[in-house]
Amino acid sequence: MARRDTPRRPDPERQPGRRPARSAREGSFLGRMIRRLFVWSGGFALLAVIGVVVAVLITARSLPSYEKLKSSQAGQMIVVRANDGSEIVTLGPSYGKWVPYSRIPEVMKDAMISVEDRRYREHFGVDPIGIVRSVMVRVQSGHWRQGGSTITQQLARNVFLNNSRTFDRKIREAVLAMALETRFSKNQILELYLNKVYFGGGAYGVDSAARKFFGHPGDQLTLEEAAIIAGLVKAPSHYSPTADAKAAVDRAQVVVQTMADAGTLTPAQANAVDFKRVKLAAEQGQNSARYFTDWVLPQLDIVAPEIDQPIEVWTTLDPVAQRAATASLQQNVPNGVQGALVSVDRDGAVLAMVGGTDYVTSNYNRAVNAVRQPGSAWKLFVYLAALEAGYTPDDRVVDEPVTIQGWSPRNSGGTYAGPIDVRTAFAYSKNTVAAQLGNEVGFGAVANMARRFGITTPINTQPSMVLGTSDVRVIDMVRAFAEVSAKGVTVVPYGIRKVTTTDGEVLYSHRPDTQQQLVPAYVAAAITDLLQTAVSTGTGRAAQIGRPVAGKTGTTSSNKDGWFLGFSSGITTGVWMGRDDARAVPGLQGGTAPARAFAAYMKVATAKRPVEKFETELKLPQWQLEPDDEAMQANPDDYFYVDPNGNIVDQSGKASPDGADQGVPVDQGGDAPPPAAANDDFLDRATGRQGADAPRQKPMSAPAPRGAGNGSGAGQPRPLPPIGKVITTP
Repeated sequence: MARRDTPRRPDPERQPGRRPARSAREGSFLGRMIRRLFVWSGGFALLAVIGVVVAVLITARSLPSYEKLKSSQAGQMIVVRANDGSEIVTLGPSYGKWVPYSRIPEVMKDAMISVEDRRYREHFGVDPIGIVRSVMVRVQSGHWRQGGSTITQQLARNVFLNNSRTFDRKIREAVLAMALETRFSKNQILELYLNKVYFGGGAYGVDSAARKFFGHPGDQLTLEEAAIIAGLVKAPSHYSPTADAKAAVDRAQVVVQTMADAGTLTPAQANAVDFKRVKLAAEQGQNSARYFTDWVLPQLDIVAPEIDQPIEVWTTLDPVAQRAATASLQQNVPNGVQGALVSVDRDGAVLAMVGGTDYVTSNYNRAVNAVRQPGSAWKLFVYLAALEAGYTPDDRVVDEPVTIQGWSPRNSGGTYAGPIDVRTAFAYSKNTVAAQLGNEVGFGAVANMARRFGITTPINTQPSMVLGTSDVRVIDMVRAFAEVSAKGVTVVPYGIRKVTTTDGEVLYSHRPDTQQQLVPAYVAAAITDLLQTAVSTGTGRAAQIGRPVAGKTGTTSSNKDGWFLGFSSGITTGVWMGRDDARAVPGLQGGTAPARAFAAYMKVATAKRPVEKFETELKLPQWQLEPDDEAMQANPDDYFYVDPNGNIVDQSGKASPDGADQGVPVDQGGDAPPPAAANDDFLDRATGRQGADAPRQKPMSAPAPRGAGNGSGAGQPRPLPPIGKVITTP
């Protein structure tokens, strides 16, 4: 074959160092993918737009009419009434009068639009430019400084939603805003907003805010006033002119500058603004009844839950008694000292409650929240325990120095009276006698008695507890004394008689609690005897009111707390005084200022009630009327002795062999086994004898209760023997 001389055309794909060019197929594939991406993205965007439009249209059709939106209200209005039907306070939202768009001052409209939504007239309910600006500020500053919500979105949130910061809520808010813009005009939306937005202090709408802060209707606002009100929307409590006037003015100046930047104010008008011309309305005084309503209203969550309609709460508060309680504290409390008073009727209805000397300067309710040491007022429980254990007011005790577990109590003044009766020891609040009684009956028994009578705070059982070292609440102590007044029956303080709608429909009515007998009636009569003596001749003489009064003083160490608690004519009242920082108050004692405040109040509270004498006659049970050396040690039905044959004989004279009552088995024929011979140990235990080499046995029952004073040794002075404790006299 002949050799070809013509050179071949070079193949570019075979040249060394050169990459092959992309094929046309590869290029067309990439182009198709990009085109498909744009098509799908556009399709999804179109579907999203269609979905939003459909959602907006459906939502717009379901929106209430404009008139219904005008009448809708956020929050619940609560009218609190006293026991005579008079209004104590109205709580909840206040809407004032509706101000039509045409009557809303232009400066108010301009101020609100400038500071809250400058592009209000341009957007369709949601402002994309505002959202982008808010995101940019967020990226630059690291946290949110500007909100992206329009006025329409704020209206949608206030009327239909809540303030939760969730993505779902923001989506619904945006859809509702666009639906509102579809259904109503810009002027209508702005009118709704200005009449419904919250300005703080319970004021909703410009009219309510204008009346609250400036004392005139919302259609008479000046530029300065409009700037202050517009500035409140961002943080109503922080910028409230009644709470912080400087903060309110500083914020209002920002509003004025914003209005100037937006062109709604000329520079000359902005410079002429003078906030010194603004006169704030005098704030309505908060009377002491607010302590009571602060205590009562949280109870609505229990007695009438899940009620969001306007309601009226009819309470137990007696306006006359409440005014007397307030005056009695203010006139008797020492300078720089706080006070509290609680007064209840015989069924537990709270007639008056004062939690401090001035609600405006301090709304802390010391009557129900503060815990303080009660001092000698705690001896109520010590003597109740002793009386229940068998003591009577006439029993003899010895007021002398004692030491109990290393603790040596002293009497006020450091003197000791020697042999006295229980009544005198209580009347003059003898600490040493209270310590001996508490030691004899057991400090645990005293704590149990206090818990039985409604003390809810922790109780220690150290020997010094008998002098009131455990913190208590005023209302709990008042409850305990009320239960004594009720002859030992439970009394539960309450403040709500009924809850009704504004149309009178009863939603809740108080029903008395099931009563329980806390101590026998004779114990209640005996402690009432002691309490009456404490007022008539003892430390509580300043509490006398010209009719029978029973009560007890209480003073803590270094005069940090002063108490007086007592009752008369079915009303039980407790008064506490002291400093919030628990510092000493020179001269403060339960028998001075607290007792005088008690008397001043009770003279008014009992004025229209008949005089009632106390039942202090002791109707003792049979077992306590027996001579001390023959007092029954247990139930008389359980009395027995052992006959010469070793059989147990009950009080009816019927003999039974030992063990017959113990479930001893019988044989299959049903005949009882022959009587068992009684051994010496059984006879010793049954007859009380002790063998020569027999170990000492603990008593089969408690020591004999104290007699009524008519048994052996009655009327003779006797020191109180300890029970499992060591008492030494120096």
